[in-house]
Amino acid sequence: QVQLVESGGGLVQAGGSRTLSCAASGDTLSHYAVGWFRQAPGKEREFVAGVSWRGTYYANSVKDRFTIARDNIKNTVYLQMNSLKPEDTAVYYCAADLRRAGTYINEYDYWGQGTQATVSS
Repeated sequence: QVQLVESGGGLVQAGGSRTLSCAASGDTLSHYAVGWFRQAPGKEREFVAGVSWRGTYYANSVKDRFTIARDNIKNTVYLQMNSLKPEDTAVYYCAADLRRAGTYINEYDYWGQGTQATVSS
């Protein structure tokens, strides 16, 4: 089974950019649908972006600002975040699944530990 490790979080000013990485081991990540989710303090975890055999898809709140992309050589999926806003502050998680490609938490079997991204105003 695949293991996922997120990295790239940190502190960034509003309007800035940040790239998060989701590195996989134990299996080939290109075989999986991959999603990025985030959880802000006191809020439920929510879908951000996904990539699969369906293509790429985004939450309305990040569309035109965030880009999800695969690097199959590095067995990694990236989340490029531009024009960041304070409301983007959250722990960001990547998740993977072999059979489903959706926007709900229960559609993903494998999860990383998360990386904190903080956007200051």
